[in-house]
Amino acid sequence: MSDCFYKSDLRDFCDLMMLPDGTPIIPVDMLDWLAREGFFCSPASTRFHGATEGGLYRHSASVMRFLVQLTKDNGLHWQREISPYIVGMFHDLCKIDQYRCERQENTIRWEYNPDTLFKGHGEKSVMLLSQFFQLTEEEIACIRYHMGAFTPEKEWNDYTRAVKMWLNVLWTHHADMLASHVEGV
Repeated sequence: MSDCFYKSDLRDFCDLMMLPDGTPIIPVDMLDWLAREGFFCSPASTRFHGATEGGLYRHSASVMRFLVQLTKDNGLHWQREISPYIVGMFHDLCKIDQYRCERQENTIRWEYNPDTLFKGHGEKSVMLLSQFFQLTEEEIACIRYHMGAFTPEKEWNDYTRAVKMWLNVLWTHHADMLASHVEGV
């Protein structure tokens, strides 16, 4: 486990990943896997939002908070009560091994890791997450298309079709933009 893993992150994560009635959302083996694989240490990007150690967790937690709040404020309907928690927290799970840290004297620089076995963004997040959850089609679409219009242009029609089938795809993208561009994480 890396030195950037803080017990406060773990407590915060465990508190966030509970339904309002106190029911835990994630299995214990997933928590162990997240810690071991670097979810709490990895950056969310190399140059943009969350480009720091632990940025992936902070960004993901922010997206989850926004998505849960948007769900409450706008009366959004999901196929499962846990969906906004899972989708928000794990939409960028693909980044868990996407970057590697280059330390030079007092500087930390993140670069892409060319040695990752699984490639992709939304698709990879869905693959990794499916080890622990049987995802609904709505959850898969929300994670797959959370980049919204930032997906490659050739996928815009697919994104639009996904939004028409599951409006929460659009809300997921909105929560991601609030976290990265408004909150800055």
